[in-house]
Amino acid sequence: MSKAPYVPPQVWKNEAPSGGQFASINRPIAGPTHDKTLPVGKHPLQLYSLATPNGVKVTILLEELLALGHSAAEYDAWLIRIGEGDQFSSGFVEINPNSKIPALLDRSVEPPIRVFESGSILLYLAEKFGAFLPKDPAGRTETLNWLFWQMGAAPYLGGGFGHFYAYAPEKMEYPINRFTMEAKRQLDVLDRRLAESAYLAGDSYTIADIAVWPWYGQLVRNNVYSAAEFLAAHEYTHVQRWAEDIAKRPAVIRGQRVNRTWGDEATQVPERHDASDLN
Repeated sequence: MSKAPYVPPQVWKNEAPSGGQFASINRPIAGPTHDKTLPVGKHPLQLYSLATPNGVKVTILLEELLALGHSAAEYDAWLIRIGEGDQFSSGFVEINPNSKIPALLDRSVEPPIRVFESGSILLYLAEKFGAFLPKDPAGRTETLNWLFWQMGAAPYLGGGFGHFYAYAPEKMEYPINRFTMEAKRQLDVLDRRLAESAYLAGDSYTIADIAVWPWYGQLVRNNVYSAAEFLAAHEYTHVQRWAEDIAKRPAVIRGQRVNRTWGDEATQVPERHDASDLN
């Protein structure tokens, strides 16, 4: 006997558990759940994060900046265990009222500047250090086009496709079909662009690539949601080429290890306070 169709109530209330992986981190209100001061290290930049696709955007950029010789980009990376609710501490909420990783505190200025949302952090650091963001108006605008494309597109990939395909408590045909359609459309957008140029903004590697790669590059490399076969990722040959080129960069390899607590133990660096932590 089939289930009765769901009829939304006149006023929604949070009465039923949402279920699925990460259900414990979802709630319909903002603000802190407990008091806890965030730790502060010795470097000007204090990062509070986890090595999710959004988190590694920032550690990759910081490692790329250090590789260019920007010593002021040295940073402390503190682990935020989102499954345990660290992002709802009073200290974290003070830096990011949205309670999402990553969050950055720049203590090189007075008063310190808080920066939250991964795209905002990438743009802030690129402008602060004058790197990975073209200075000419056309190149800068094209970079920002793709940076903001990623910020708007990824929720459909993560909260849409990834949730219903990989994490929802039961497989449901309609949302999986709906978000698979969108995920493949987005991959096609990227593939068509990367057929024209080496990188998203043109011939140069920029914060646009650093933003997009942890999601879409890792998706076609089968490192996000284990969905490469399901999405026929081999069809997106230009995305594949771009993804593999970026994966070989030493700073990208290092950046992915920071705040990582799963997988091969050799890839895990839960906290990073010095370059030697990555040796």
